[in-house]
Amino acid sequence: QLQLVESGGGLVQAGGSLRLSCAVSTRTFSSYVMAWFRQVPGKEREFVVSISYNGGTTYYGDSVKGRFTGSRDNAKNMVYLQMNNLKPEDTAVYHCAADGNRLIPHPGPGRVAEYDYWGRGTQVTVSS
Repeated sequence: QLQLVESGGGLVQAGGSLRLSCAVSTRTFSSYVMAWFRQVPGKEREFVVSISYNGGTTYYGDSVKGRFTGSRDNAKNMVYLQMNNLKPEDTAVYHCAADGNRLIPHPGPGRVAEYDYWGRGTQVTVSS
């Protein structure tokens, strides 16, 4: 059973940057596709980025392309989300997720149903 714990959220002004981290407790971390999703109350969870088992392949949601970068460090069991040029519409709870069924994510937007394990999330608030 994986445990995922996010950190790094907070309050930032528009145009600023934040780096989120996700610590994953498992001995087989490199066997999982990892992803970040975000959610605003009352709305469906939105795909942000998916990352292949070795970090070599990534797919991004259209709303974050060119501003966010997803990465992982398999030696440390960590996943990261570097967020630059933040906008008020990026305000959400950001969740880390793991998919143990594949090593390479499906091209394009990830689907919530594909991910078996989820963290509780970290709040990001962007002020205008």
